[in-house]
Amino acid sequence: MTRTRLAYLAPLAVALALGGCETLTVPDFNNPGLDDVLSNPSRTNVNTLAQGLLIGARAGMSAKNGYVSETGIIGRESYNFDVADPRFITELLRDPLNGGNGAFGGNHWVNRYANIRNANNLLEVLDAAAAAGSFTAEELDGLRGFAKTMQALDFLLVVNTRDDYGAPIAVGGAPTGEPAPIVSKAEVFNHIVSLLDEADGHLQSAGASFSFALGTGFSDFDTPATFQEFNRGLKARVDVYMGNFTDALTALGQSFLDDSPTIELNGLNVGVYHAYGQGAGDVGNGLFDPSNLVIVAHASVASDAQSGDERLARKVIDIPEVQDQASQGASTDKGFSIYTSLEAQVPIVRNEELILLRAEANLGLGGAAADAALTDINLIRQRSGGLAPIGFGAWQALTPDEQLDELLYNKRYSLLFEGHRWIDMRRYDMLDELPLDVPQFVVHDKFPFPVRECDARVPPPSQGC
Repeated sequence: MTRTRLAYLAPLAVALALGGCETLTVPDFNNPGLDDVLSNPSRTNVNTLAQGLLIGARAGMSAKNGYVSETGIIGRESYNFDVADPRFITELLRDPLNGGNGAFGGNHWVNRYANIRNANNLLEVLDAAAAAGSFTAEELDGLRGFAKTMQALDFLLVVNTRDDYGAPIAVGGAPTGEPAPIVSKAEVFNHIVSLLDEADGHLQSAGASFSFALGTGFSDFDTPATFQEFNRGLKARVDVYMGNFTDALTALGQSFLDDSPTIELNGLNVGVYHAYGQGAGDVGNGLFDPSNLVIVAHASVASDAQSGDERLARKVIDIPEVQDQASQGASTDKGFSIYTSLEAQVPIVRNEELILLRAEANLGLGGAAADAALTDINLIRQRSGGLAPIGFGAWQALTPDEQLDELLYNKRYSLLFEGHRWIDMRRYDMLDELPLDVPQFVVHDKFPFPVRECDARVPPPSQGC
């Protein structure tokens, strides 16, 4: 339940989860609680608590039943043909999602709120750290900006999975008190924007460096100034989701968007990532399937691609035909070549997405702005897809719906199996266009609340339980 106080993660796990970054000297505090850190808000204790948010942020993202995998299955990007667990088919594709099942219908909740609570703990500790003189004023602002940005990311993943069921946001109260009320989707998004804007203000005053190491996933964004560009990129995504297209364009102008006409793939891949590793106590990327027979690509990924699209050739491979054992109705002969090792990183925000978000924002504004979207779409078509550009006359001849289809096509293949397709199709009320492999299959539009969240509230929420 979101009212439960969650102690921060073990310092040793924090150090190991930075994906092989620079060596850290982190004593073993035997999992001290928040009270211990409040009584000793040293640089080591507080910085360790901050680094723990990186662990929490990646928790449940790349697992076989994680965020990328399960949204990919529901969004018809992928399958999981695990013969030991038919629920990847029976629940995610066929039967109702079960909120009592923390691995499937009730998933993508506990990890997110655990990390949100950890960020609240960090923010609470900073007052004691300030009084103790453990940090400079700039360093404290850096910690605040980092914590609130990571909180915003977690809240975004919650609302992405629960959509118009809403979610609790006032989760910083006493752990023994009443559970936080569930508020509307709009209120959750407004809270996310507030967190990102507050974080942006802190980061502007955070000086030249953080007091802690962020790890390899943030290697290009590990100073307050560059992390601020990540913050603005994340806000641009949220603004687009909210339909605040002018605000999205402003945020993109403050982000790390790079639209150089000669940009290559490496430039499009610049961004912030979840990092993984194989060291003792670390976590590998569970999306890596060396057999190419369990986590596989939905057949429509290949059949729907435009001829010659290099994104398909780069990300999808041919495999022997494999069929699920749960319904005997789904099969594919396509696998992924995206996550090719246990150390493969999972994108949080990449430059390629930012360029497409600008195109989406301009399309949303319509008129002359919709024409401006063509430049960004063509940049991605050519540099990432190896496709011919769309001529201006041909673009203007398209209806607004056809222009949106082209934008969503490019988002589909540029961001393939990164956790976006299902959300994009839902936002535009296009879930009914996703294929049903057998008549018994369905397309879920959101996840229910976990049963414990429903049971904690009297009366229970009117929807989502």
